[in-house]
Amino acid sequence: MTFVEKLEALRQLMLAQQVDAYIITAADPHISEYLPAHYKAIPFACGFTGSAGTLVITQDFAGLWTDSRYFTQAESELSGTGYELVKLKVPHTPEYINWLLEILPNGAKVGFNHELITVALALEMQNSLAHREIEIIDIDFVSTIWQDRVGLPAEKAFLIDEEAAGLSITAKINEVRAALKTNGADYHFISSLDDIAWLFNLRGKDVDYNPVTLSFALITPAAVKFFIDKQKLLQTDINILNKQGVTLHPYGDVAEALKNLTKDAKIFIDPKRTSFGLFECLPKSSKIIQGINPSTHLKSLKNNTEIDHIRKAMLQDGVALTRFFKWMEDHLGKEKITEWSAAEKLAKFRAEQTSFAGLSFNTIAGYNANGALPHYNVTAESDQEILGNGLFLVDSGGQYWYGTTDITRVMPIGNCSATHADDYTLVLKGLIEGSKLIFPEGTKGYQIDSICRKPLWEHAINFGHGTGHGIGFFLNVHEGPQNISPANVDVAFKSGMVTSIEPGIYRPGKHGVRIENLVLCVPKGNSEFGDFLTFETLTLCFIDTTIINKTLLAADQITWLNQYNQMVSEKLQPMLSDKEAEWLKLKCQPI
Repeated sequence: MTFVEKLEALRQLMLAQQVDAYIITAADPHISEYLPAHYKAIPFACGFTGSAGTLVITQDFAGLWTDSRYFTQAESELSGTGYELVKLKVPHTPEYINWLLEILPNGAKVGFNHELITVALALEMQNSLAHREIEIIDIDFVSTIWQDRVGLPAEKAFLIDEEAAGLSITAKINEVRAALKTNGADYHFISSLDDIAWLFNLRGKDVDYNPVTLSFALITPAAVKFFIDKQKLLQTDINILNKQGVTLHPYGDVAEALKNLTKDAKIFIDPKRTSFGLFECLPKSSKIIQGINPSTHLKSLKNNTEIDHIRKAMLQDGVALTRFFKWMEDHLGKEKITEWSAAEKLAKFRAEQTSFAGLSFNTIAGYNANGALPHYNVTAESDQEILGNGLFLVDSGGQYWYGTTDITRVMPIGNCSATHADDYTLVLKGLIEGSKLIFPEGTKGYQIDSICRKPLWEHAINFGHGTGHGIGFFLNVHEGPQNISPANVDVAFKSGMVTSIEPGIYRPGKHGVRIENLVLCVPKGNSEFGDFLTFETLTLCFIDTTIINKTLLAADQITWLNQYNQMVSEKLQPMLSDKEAEWLKLKCQPI
């Protein structure tokens, strides 16, 4: 079926069931950001491939609500599908709820698959629509028309040893139980895959780029229940789990297990990372305690073992990146290089590293106008040859044993303009200001965000995405609970958190600039005014200085840049050939 035919089929099902509006979310029962192919309902329905969006369908209108990262992409991918782009004013907000209130009559029915929406969003929708007596119902029309849908992934999973993780499974369970006690809970249901991976020192291959496996966990006063397809695990790993008090249960039994909890259970759930469908399985008489999963907080605070491994991963990633950019410089103009072939070459250099385990996300390799798309995904149709003059933006990352990387660099090509230079320098200023920041304990991401944006705001420039996100330890490239963004996230930065800093400038149809490093939050000292923190930069890849407008940089910013590049050269030099080391040394010359 074409996208138009699929839309018509959905509308016919809506008519038959008297559903006035139907919502399709970008989610799975684990509320994952990156989805197994089985749950990619939005690409199936309309062809949009961005990671954030919601489809809302009525008999008269079909729209995709998404944020500014995807406006250009969505306009292109939705062409001829029957869907229109609806631009979110505020990212990550369900603005379509107010739209439904405007267009639906009293007593209307709104349908969606309750397994594929968060508790928080479903309750917000219920509360918003209730005064109009608009009913929300659990219905899955997509599965009815998705005839060639692939099955659930069944890739092998494995445990990482305690020496690599820094903590045993038992120790982690005890930490979570202590947090539950503090919150007055005796049961805890976890459905987020990265939290489960951290808790059980487990990694898998069920989701592209994310080393996780489909599973659920239920912590009770007397047991720890792990819902997973047993066939994914070696018997030796099952034995290790059993010895640490973890019992295995079939993946499909989780709903029944929730229904059978004691009626007076005090259950802790994360409303933003638990599906409404599973929430509805909990006994009505139970006490629900809501908050961020304790494991999400604990996971964000990397222990010394994890930090040591992350440093090793950064060295290997830095070697791969150095070889890639040297190769680019050596071969540009001598052979045809496109966005696609450059991304493939970078993946090859990463794969040569001894502890490489895969990419951490699909490489964003955008030249000139394509670089202005923050989440650009190169295709055979969009692939551009890298020649002439302009800026080549490369946002990429790797999964290593053990560590996850995420880095963005911009490579000047040919003769760049003054606008290129100014934009590049302003973004660099934002990165530097965030990286060298000293701040009191209790500081939150939105406060740091303003400091990173200030150099751009002074020139009436802004960007639509967050400035930074947490990152996992051989886990998801996007991790909470902390972030750096305008959103009022009530999570303070703490020592041990690894976070990206990645300001950007995007000029649609022209070029994009984003420079990104990963930083580790570390203690800075204390005074009569309290304890202070700062950031240590972990990423090891030179920052190109050839087009910097030095007049825009303050003296302390120049010092930071020179010291950073010198550190990169010194740390990577022993791992490079003589020619590579000499080339890098020239790239890292002070300005």
